[in-house]
Amino acid sequence: MQTFTSNDVKVYNLSAGKSLPNWITDRKRRQMEKTDVNIRRRIELIQDFEMPEVSNCIRVSPDGQYILASGAYKPRVRCYDTQEMSMKFERCMDAEIVKFLVLSQDYSKLIFLHSDRFVEFHAQYGKYYRVRIPKFGRDLAYQTELCHLYVVGASNEVYRMNLEEGKFMPSLASTLKTELNSIDINPVHQLVITGTADGHVEAWDPRSGKSEGIINCALPELIQDGPSHAPFGVTKVKFKDGLNLAVGTSTGQVLLYDIRSPKPYYIKDHNYGLPIRSIDFLPDQDYIASMDTKILKIWERESGKAVTSVEPGSDLNDLCIVPHTGLMFMATEAPKMLSYFIPSLGPAPKWCAFLDNMTEELEESAETAIYDDYKFLTADELDALGLSDLIGTSLLRAYMHGFFVDVRLYRKAKSIVEPFNHQEYRKQKITEKLVAEQTESRVQTIKLPKVNAALARKFLDPTVLQDEKSKRKAKLVSTNPLEDDRFKALFSNPAFEVDTTTDEYRLLNPLVSKMDRRRETVAAENVAEQDTGEEPLDDEVEDVDAALASVRAEAEGRRQRTRDDSAESSDDDREWVTERRKQHRLIEGEKAQAAARRRPKPAAPSGRGRVMEVETDAGRYRGMNKPLSKANSRTLESRLAAEESRHGAAESVQLPGGNRQMTFSMGGGSGKRFERSREESAQHLAERRKLHRSGRPIESRMKKPWKGKK
Repeated sequence: MQTFTSNDVKVYNLSAGKSLPNWITDRKRRQMEKTDVNIRRRIELIQDFEMPEVSNCIRVSPDGQYILASGAYKPRVRCYDTQEMSMKFERCMDAEIVKFLVLSQDYSKLIFLHSDRFVEFHAQYGKYYRVRIPKFGRDLAYQTELCHLYVVGASNEVYRMNLEEGKFMPSLASTLKTELNSIDINPVHQLVITGTADGHVEAWDPRSGKSEGIINCALPELIQDGPSHAPFGVTKVKFKDGLNLAVGTSTGQVLLYDIRSPKPYYIKDHNYGLPIRSIDFLPDQDYIASMDTKILKIWERESGKAVTSVEPGSDLNDLCIVPHTGLMFMATEAPKMLSYFIPSLGPAPKWCAFLDNMTEELEESAETAIYDDYKFLTADELDALGLSDLIGTSLLRAYMHGFFVDVRLYRKAKSIVEPFNHQEYRKQKITEKLVAEQTESRVQTIKLPKVNAALARKFLDPTVLQDEKSKRKAKLVSTNPLEDDRFKALFSNPAFEVDTTTDEYRLLNPLVSKMDRRRETVAAENVAEQDTGEEPLDDEVEDVDAALASVRAEAEGRRQRTRDDSAESSDDDREWVTERRKQHRLIEGEKAQAAARRRPKPAAPSGRGRVMEVETDAGRYRGMNKPLSKANSRTLESRLAAEESRHGAAESVQLPGGNRQMTFSMGGGSGKRFERSREESAQHLAERRKLHRSGRPIESRMKKPWKGKK
């Protein structure tokens, strides 16, 4: 948003600044806003409020919710919804739009006048009908009471169409035999006014279709002689009420008439010699807004006193002021359609009420001008610099209780008056640096809290931060977390105490132990350096530069030790990984033991079978309670033969851990029972076979009548 003042009236340009495409990413948008102040200050009142090449005409619907604009190229019309602040739809046309009207309260009924002599009627869904007129049209007007549409153009006739009956009415033929440029209808008594190309204004009665009067606007003082000037003509007519009429001419004048008199009661000249494109009345303040192709001027109707003006820099085509507000839109010979807000003309519309708050904040936060190239000095400071003799000359500008002097002159005078100031500044900086380095080299006691003392030591002990990455993080966090209100409860409330017995903490314990060992090592080195380095300084060492060199040497030694420590970081990382894996295994083992203790004990085995012995590659394993027999002294072959003779062949079982040969013995004479049961089963089967009688002989003797005779 750009603000400028014209005639002590603030005007806010809402369309100033660069427009960003919709497909740009949010990250790229933020980067551009950081680098470009114009993008950061811009206000996109309505999204995509522009045309591809040029805009011709702008209108606001009577309900104030929709803004319609026509432009090229290609010829099109766009409708913008103020509730959504974005484009609602777009329709492309066959020819360029000269003028268009909004007949309904919203966008559902539109009339377009094209440059190819066609008049198109559009409904909410799109084009409804089109009709062609005899001559090229330049302007059109709609009479609500009679549903008549009036079209004027490159002829002396006013074409009429009755939209209720859907037919042409008899044309209003002028006796002036000249082309017509503009038309308007009086909102009170429905008088029709047309402006001609030779500087006349003619009035028509729509009831009878007759001419009621002609006014000659080509006054002698307005006509400019000479071949280089364009001919005098009327380019715009506009009614304010039942009596007041404004006429715009091709030479840049606005004439105000009382229709009861043939002479104007006021003439306003734009002084540019350009034709007037648009005239609008502001009834709330009794102002008139007149626009030519270069500038928009707002002035008082009675006195003609200028209120303000807007000169955008591109050629203007049309003006649309939102009724009873200070917001206005302009169609220009550029892709972007302009939006201006003038708070003195009225408040912002309801759909952009935030503009009032923004303008009020900008007016309250108005800052005074800052002179970067000048230095403000009082009279005493001038005497100290020896510049009091310049009072009254052009080198000093009196302002309030002092003077403004050029900053280059001030620096030169200051360097002459204080030549040794640089040496004193250098000594002061060296002393401050020595004190700071000596303070850092001392061993400082750290006061730790009772809650989370180990965690507080990590933040406060500088010996813990040995690597460069940790030092950079420490520079970013320069505040003490113990004094910060956001983290104070972490070191004072026992509810936030870190539990070192949890599994999560134990997994991080190798890292904590590593940091603790590093801190102890560095602390021991510092103590050793203090024990060996406490020697009295020579009284003759008074040179500041020599002391600074010694301190720098000590600092270089510490940095060298830091580099040595960083070289061993890879070994420490491997050690940390090993310790963490070890801790992880211990935790998993404890979990397994706890689960085994919670698992119920298995039931005692039944007497059906039990493991007698297990033979492996490493040897034979027997039951825990069975003593070893004398057969262990025999060879393996003899033992296997004896086992096979008693129990049969052994069963081999393949296990993932290797070959395991297991021998099972069914105790209690199980082999004899098996033989006896097998014999009983065979005997039972033989008895059943003896008693079994087959049904086949019976079936062969049965008659089968369904098969018939053989």
